[in-house]
Amino acid sequence: MMKFLKSVFEEMRIVTWPTAKENRKDSLTVIGTSIFFAVFLGCIDWLLQYGINLLTK
Repeated sequence: MMKFLKSVFEEMRIVTWPTAKENRKDSLTVIGTSIFFAVFLGCIDWLLQYGINLLTK
């Protein structure tokens, strides 16, 4: 267990963390992609509901 923790701490010293600018860019990409897919799937859902309603009337 101690060997594992020691290796974790050694690895954490090597890690390079993203800058604030990179973090902002990546966050905006994730938010934008999420919004796009939410709208896209919402439209698909609406179209399927509309089609099913047409068939069942």
